[in-house]
Amino acid sequence: MEQAAGLVYQLFQNEMFPWILALFPFLLLALHYLATNHRTPTTCKETRNHLSPPSPPRLPIIGHLHLIGDLPHVSLRELAHRYGPNLMLLHLGQVQNLVVSSPHAAEAVLRTHDHVFASRPHSLIGDILLYGPSDVGLSPYGEQWRRSRRIVTTHLLTNKKVRSYHVAREEEVHDYLHTYYYNTLSYKHIDIYIYRSKMK
Repeated sequence: MEQAAGLVYQLFQNEMFPWILALFPFLLLALHYLATNHRTPTTCKETRNHLSPPSPPRLPIIGHLHLIGDLPHVSLRELAHRYGPNLMLLHLGQVQNLVVSSPHAAEAVLRTHDHVFASRPHSLIGDILLYGPSDVGLSPYGEQWRRSRRIVTTHLLTNKKVRSYHVAREEEVHDYLHTYYYNTLSYKHIDIYIYRSKMK
């Protein structure tokens, strides 16, 4: 026991200890990267046979985030010219994103094969906060989602129901315009973003 305590004391007295401590998180990240991206020869063969859209080279943790600049639409257009005119696969962090760049591919994704892309990604936070994917906005595409959507459209989004809420909408708009008008009369500085967020 005394020997272990002596070794720990010597380690703390070592000048390299702060550097070792600072590099420890990077060592953990490198081990995590190697563990998640380690592939056996059979999985390499399977991925070679599996067709995926072209993708630019990516960095370990951030993926392709470094390729998206201040103007994302311009960056995506340049990447599409370089790597694929129709489809391109980008990793934003650990999330895979399919970028569709042509009208023909967009029609195939949104109309022809829409049932394949209609599902939502699984979220652990959604499972915890919303008691599983039972919400229409978060549940995966399937029979439960179709049934929930049918209930929402027949009971909440009919023309009669939408028209019945027009009084509440008019009151909200009136209150918004009233506040906006009196703030302009008093020459107060008006932050339009606050008003926009109130309207949402």
